[in-house]
Amino acid sequence: MRENLHRFFRAARGAGVHVSPAESIDAMRAVKQVGFSDRAILRDALLLTLAKSQDEKLALGDCFDLFFSQPEPRQDQPEADDNDDASQDADQTPSPSSASEAGEGQPSEGLGPLAQMLLSQDRNAIAAAIASASGAASLSDIRYSTQRGIFSSRILDAMGLQRLRDDLELTATNPSLAERLRGALDALREAVRDTVSQGLALYAREEAENLRNEILRNAPLARIERRQVAEMRALIRQIARRLRERYSKPRKRQRRGHLDVRRTLRRNAAWGGVPFLTAWKRKHRDRPKIVAICDVSGSVAQVSDFFLLLIHSLHEVVDDVHSFAFSSHLIEVSEILEKKSPEEAMAEIMSKVGFGSSDYGSSLVDFEKEFMSTLTPQTTVIVLGDARSNNLDPRADILRRISERSKRVVWLNPEGRLAWGFGDSEMPRYATFCTVVRQCATAQQLERAVSDIVATYQ
Repeated sequence: MRENLHRFFRAARGAGVHVSPAESIDAMRAVKQVGFSDRAILRDALLLTLAKSQDEKLALGDCFDLFFSQPEPRQDQPEADDNDDASQDADQTPSPSSASEAGEGQPSEGLGPLAQMLLSQDRNAIAAAIASASGAASLSDIRYSTQRGIFSSRILDAMGLQRLRDDLELTATNPSLAERLRGALDALREAVRDTVSQGLALYAREEAENLRNEILRNAPLARIERRQVAEMRALIRQIARRLRERYSKPRKRQRRGHLDVRRTLRRNAAWGGVPFLTAWKRKHRDRPKIVAICDVSGSVAQVSDFFLLLIHSLHEVVDDVHSFAFSSHLIEVSEILEKKSPEEAMAEIMSKVGFGSSDYGSSLVDFEKEFMSTLTPQTTVIVLGDARSNNLDPRADILRRISERSKRVVWLNPEGRLAWGFGDSEMPRYATFCTVVRQCATAQQLERAVSDIVATYQ
């Protein structure tokens, strides 16, 4: 039972269900109480102890149904459809033991256990033998579809395929028995292939998902194919969730510094100086303040959605965030991002200022006139854009004043560095007044940049 449950936990993680060691222990205790006999009760017990959301409940239910569905070997032998055919087959087709008594074949005692099991057509016994051989062949280690043949051979070898081949040679003198055995072997191969396919669906999903995500994480955001947009958005949501899990912790959990001897002695004066209560010197942490300015013009329309998704996550991680979006003019979008879902917020923002012709100079003028008061010496300003201003005045002087009033300016550019400064790119002029300038052409680069920014406040 323990080994079977461990394999199920592994399959559940591959299906996207987070199963911690503590949760797996709780599940094993629950299973110990309900047992394996009633699959419906077992299913409910595992879902109650492991699933933490409706999505996880659905994924875990599908995983359970797939994991505990035992493949049955296909029977190539035609079943008797009526009593006459059945009686005729009974008269004409002897069993291995009757063939032995008649002297027409090899003694049944000479056949191996696998041959006898196949000839008996005991489906439960064959399914149990396949499951046992799958464990011996470490089917849970399968990762890629190209490994189907390898694991099929391992399972058949573990079941005794070599002895079965010898038995086929021994039954050569009994064509009827040999034909039945060959048909049963073909059915067994099909059943093993089904089992391997089931194992691939259970255990390889996590590896395939990781491989697909790794490819997406390093793919240029501006050149994502239409069919990959939904997958990239899901990946960005995963990145945002990791940021929330990593940094959305109670701010009271401050790191302890060195022991404060004076405060410790004062606290324990009532006990004669015995240090029952300790006091620690705590490191000072600035209250995080972020101003995010996002370009949503036509030149970066392909990546604007991903930028806005990350900015949306910042509102859940950092207490004080002011967000702005612009094409030819700039508006504040903080309230939209805080009160609406990512999809609704992005749609509303793009409908108001998205897909226009970019004018960085005019947008910076809007910011200076209306929102300069949001900047303090503790503010980190994040600009997400390609710095292409259609040969209009870039107003780099305003960015200089923004830099002077804030703690630092971080510019995240989705274009490659080789394109900076060519055509209408004003990146070199803006970079003069930026503390950090980073290329964010991929999801991985974007995650690292935002993570580094938020980490400075932890």
